[in-house]
Amino acid sequence: MTRNLTPSQSIFGDVHLGYVVIETQRFADWRRFGRDAVGLQVDETLSDTMRFRLDDHGCRFLLQRGPAEDVTALGWELDDHDVFDAVAARITAHGVALTEGGAEDAVLRGVERLARFPGPNGLMQEIYTRPHVSHTAPVLLAKEGFVTGESGLGHVAIVSKHPHQMHGYYRTVFDARLSDYIDETISGLKFKIRFLRVNERHHSVAIASVNRLPIKPIRTRIQHVNIQVTALDDMVAAYQRMAENGFGVALSIGQHTNDKELSFYAVTPSGFEWEVGWNPIVIDDEDAWEPTTHQGISIWGHTAHGQTICDKLAQFKIGAQSLVQREDTIPALSEGIPDY
Repeated sequence: MTRNLTPSQSIFGDVHLGYVVIETQRFADWRRFGRDAVGLQVDETLSDTMRFRLDDHGCRFLLQRGPAEDVTALGWELDDHDVFDAVAARITAHGVALTEGGAEDAVLRGVERLARFPGPNGLMQEIYTRPHVSHTAPVLLAKEGFVTGESGLGHVAIVSKHPHQMHGYYRTVFDARLSDYIDETISGLKFKIRFLRVNERHHSVAIASVNRLPIKPIRTRIQHVNIQVTALDDMVAAYQRMAENGFGVALSIGQHTNDKELSFYAVTPSGFEWEVGWNPIVIDDEDAWEPTTHQGISIWGHTAHGQTICDKLAQFKIGAQSLVQREDTIPALSEGIPDY
């Protein structure tokens, strides 16, 4: 069915976080992390490339060899070609360059149609339609599998010096809606975290910022990436496998205040964190939902593990350096939202 969407029509609900692109030199560590600790299926059939599967999609995490040790791009699945065309027209109408992805890039990501455009905080944004679906179930350690579908892959959390503009960006591009806020003090800094949804998942993007201080106290473009297991036992088993395979746990198992998800956070080989969660709420009644502010990120648990004084000093140094570092905001797409 052809919908003939215009750039101004809402595409909320037609957008889903689809994949994450990571640049790393630490393939051996990532193989153990993804396959043996998280429990994903690994594909290394292509040179200098590693892909992880967790459902019927051919690629959910694409690792490419390079020095960044960071996430470099987010892939957003759009429901059909009409939505793709509407988003593309929206981007170019704001004077931002949109580049068609080549056939090789599309094959790597397991998609039919691909385009990319710049995003805030140095994160390239990629849009695609019609992911290649495998008829062979992935080999997973999670016995009950993972929650994707209409909710998308999971979510990413980003620390920004310009949260209003980043909020505006995702609203402009994908019609993201505000779910709620969290106020939290972390390592002596007061943070405001806003949570944005593009479909029924409580949030696909979380944006954290230090109150009234233009600093970014982490090195990486994202603070963490989240995936959701279907069964509680699979989340607990993944938590146990992290220690068994020698990977650090940043935060122990706990429950969040806003989306009620039970989860833990591990430290990836590239330095950002990886959250494995279970049973967050689903926002299935848009008319009834009202954004609120929660005090603290956790109802219980999420106890910090293993941070030394050296780690805190390194974090302080990164924050101080960020005062003079430029953070991309993509002004043409980033009209700020002065909501706090």
